Amino acid sequence: MAEKKVLGISFGRKMSNCDIMVKQALMKCEEEGCEVAFLRADDLNISNCTGCIACVVGMMNGKGRGYCVRHDDFDILDECVMQADAVILACPTYETSATGRFKTICDRIGPSHDITFRQAAYEEGKAKGKDESQLPDARSFKKRTGALISVGGAMTENWIALTLPMMYEFTFPLAIDVIDTVEYWGAMAHESVVGYPEMMERMKKVGQHIVDSLNAETEEERIKWRGDEEGCCPICHTRLLQVSHDKKSVDCVVCGSHGTFRIDEEGRLQVDYTEKELDRSRLRWGGKLEHSTEIKTQAQPAGTIKNLKELKAPYAAFARPPFAADTSSYGNIKK
Repeated sequence: MAEKKVLGISFGRKMSNCDIMVKQALMKCEEEGCEVAFLRADDLNISNCTGCIACVVGMMNGKGRGYCVRHDDFDILDECVMQADAVILACPTYETSATGRFKTICDRIGPSHDITFRQAAYEEGKAKGKDESQLPDARSFKKRTGALISVGGAMTENWIALTLPMMYEFTFPLAIDVIDTVEYWGAMAHESVVGYPEMMERMKKVGQHIVDSLNAETEEERIKWRGDEEGCCPICHTRLLQVSHDKKSVDCVVCGSHGTFRIDEEGRLQVDYTEKELDRSRLRWGGKLEHSTEIKTQAQPAGTIKNLKELKAPYAAFARPPFAADTSSYGNIKK
């Protein structure tokens, strides 16, 4: 059997906590016989997604492979992800959430890598006799395992509460199965995570969980949840719920699972889900297919509004300069 490949990506500062934690997990994977690779996101020159949607439109029209028209260091990251059997991500908390670089990369992965779009384009192209070089990368369809690590200095957990849920964005398009997550809050209490033996051991555990998943003999064992907490959602195991407008049900903010809540005999919040609703989670094929079908069938093509240019004209003509600098104050403008 071919050697399994594990990719680690740190979105933190060089040799800071995120770097070290990912490397500790990778070292364990390597020790267990995996081939590993490490990337620092901030070492890569990756520009923002412009929202041109050429990647998706090309696939839908049978004329593209689902790749961005821009070619920068995202190509390096993309090739590593395509080769990887598992990914380990660590991201620091900036303003209660993930970093801007993290979101930029997720935007570039975006719907262009969604396996429902890619698989449809691949199968349609194959049926027409197209060469593999003209189709979405077949490696997109391999099953991948993931582990997510969020890091925050705040001594109060809720100050990093949005980071880990947001990190799932990386996993959505390629349907990466997250089997372990770690929230490291209170990091300011340690000069470096290397001085926190318990957390360093937890990173070894992350690496071992990835290895165990990769070595699993059944699909059930491969995707088995190995995190410390079960959470409120049986799909992503997070605790971030949004109360629905009817005030009678909730949605998992991360994966979209819809359920009804109740208070049990011990006063604890419990959420009940039906299998039908769980299948609509964006982490499952059914939910992803539902979303891509919405886009294919309901997105209006160019030319629907015949006088669009005329309607936009007042807004195209509306331009106002930035406010002039207030030189009597002490802002960031040099006088």
